[in-house]
Amino acid sequence: MSDSLPPQFSRRDAVKALVVAGALSFDPTSSTTASSVPSVGGSAQVLAENRRLGTHDWMLTKTRIDPKTRYRCPWIEGYASQTRVRAGDRLTFFVSTNPTSDFTIDIFRLGYYQGHGGRHLKHLGPFQGQVQADPDIGPKRLRASHWQPSATLRIPTTWLSGVYVAKLTEAREGLQSYIIFIVRDDRRSDFLYQCSDNTWQAYNRWPSQFSLYDDGKDEWYWGGGVQVGFDRPYGKYCQILDQPLSIGSGEFFLWEFPFVYWLEAHGFDVSYISNTDTHSDPAGLLRARGLISCGHDEYWSIEMFRNVQNAISAGLNVGFFSGNAVCGRIQHDATGRAFERTGVFGPPGGTREFVAMASLSHERPYANELVGAHSTGPVTGGADWICSLPNHWIYEGTGMKQGDKIPGVIGWEYHGEPAPIPGLEIVATGPIQESEGKLNGGVYTGTVYPGPKGNIVFNAATCWWADGLSTPPGYIRPKVYTAPQGPDDRLRRITLNILNRMRGR
Repeated sequence: MSDSLPPQFSRRDAVKALVVAGALSFDPTSSTTASSVPSVGGSAQVLAENRRLGTHDWMLTKTRIDPKTRYRCPWIEGYASQTRVRAGDRLTFFVSTNPTSDFTIDIFRLGYYQGHGGRHLKHLGPFQGQVQADPDIGPKRLRASHWQPSATLRIPTTWLSGVYVAKLTEAREGLQSYIIFIVRDDRRSDFLYQCSDNTWQAYNRWPSQFSLYDDGKDEWYWGGGVQVGFDRPYGKYCQILDQPLSIGSGEFFLWEFPFVYWLEAHGFDVSYISNTDTHSDPAGLLRARGLISCGHDEYWSIEMFRNVQNAISAGLNVGFFSGNAVCGRIQHDATGRAFERTGVFGPPGGTREFVAMASLSHERPYANELVGAHSTGPVTGGADWICSLPNHWIYEGTGMKQGDKIPGVIGWEYHGEPAPIPGLEIVATGPIQESEGKLNGGVYTGTVYPGPKGNIVFNAATCWWADGLSTPPGYIRPKVYTAPQGPDDRLRRITLNILNRMRGR
């Protein structure tokens, strides 16, 4: 239990983090400002937004976790009425304070902002807090809260599409947590950045052991018959590393923020969506040249799979800068606010057999038919990114040769077993280790395959690709099985080559 930043994240670390780590050719430990970051010829809108006054006040500075639950902060916690909203929509916040305390809400948009990582947009409150009841355990262990509304905000029309956090601060002790949400739009853009919020929710154990991974008997259950939903706060993330910024924000700060920070530092023309949009808005996918999946994008519905598959057929480029992507098949309930695991996007016996996984449907389509490769073998492990096709266009300008390595990029879950897709090329491959020098039998494959209209689908085969792009404020580097080494100019150039190909440059 801690009332302040954890030992591995000191205030000195926070200051060091307030530097640019996004450009392709400058030192990530330099103090470069937004005005000196080279534009890649993207969106004037995004560049102008990120030249606005930034602050690192978006960061939580006083956190505490109830030791009885290991995950929740009952002193101040909340959730929003929607996972994503459009400008002009109303968003309602549901907040509980236990003990009762007045509280405030501060809204921040996350991005680059001269290296600060966020911009303050709105202060709400103070409000009178109340103890809101823990939800009953419903059918299939669903914990759906029906809290009283605490505040409502109409999203201003001037707010740019992006990832936003509402920082909650209670008055008694100054304890804090987040509510995270996405502001989307409907404009044409070069890229759609899809947040992996289905997966954030699947691993959310709030209030205690009520994730998709717990059936009341096993803590890492992998069968069906369990539902999770968005009508509850996000607890602290439960595995791999200790990240206090995850309280209320799912997995965004763990695996995705370095990619967003880098994209916005360069002014890429990017709009943001939720997994829910990929599920319910197939036409919306075609307003962009490319779709970006980042980090840990494990849980997809069959509608998501078919919508992206059809969009690729129509010419959409896709970059799976993610690991364990499109692995668990989910089905939403009638409200659209809850889902359960119903299958696996892979063959029987294709992965390590987690508890009750064999009870689920393992029917085609398989994930590698969309992604290029998929979760296989031991599922977890780590490796270096090893160049296997140095003359491929993704390596242009990197100087990489056959067998050259970018240390620690692959982890902690990976993709292998490439699909027999015409024209698919393996651009990186290597053995997976369970600890330094100890292999576990897995083999990862980074792949690229062509779409039918000159478009491409790239698969990075790792949850940790974004680590090689930037080190934004508050970021904590993962270390399990192996350790990524942070910003690498070669990986940045590979990413730029892929994004430029995706947007036709």
